[in-house]
Amino acid sequence: MVLITVHLPTGATLADARRELGLTEEEVDDAYGLVPLDPGQGLYALRVTEPAARRAAPPGGGPYSDPPIEPFGPPR
Repeated sequence: MVLITVHLPTGATLADARRELGLTEEEVDDAYGLVPLDPGQGLYALRVTEPAARRAAPPGGGPYSDPPIEPFGPPR
């Protein structure tokens, strides 16, 4: 899965994103959800499959890598 940013109407839901972008349930990471980045501007982040990202991401909207975030070094 990769991250993309999309513009949707303010207050959009994950179901709205799927419908607006023409994505299936298998193409979207439901656990990640639709993350508001700038709700006032209708900018959201969404994790999708790479083929879905090529179809749905607007120019400049990704795809972006999504590496796991882990602690560096042994725990203290």
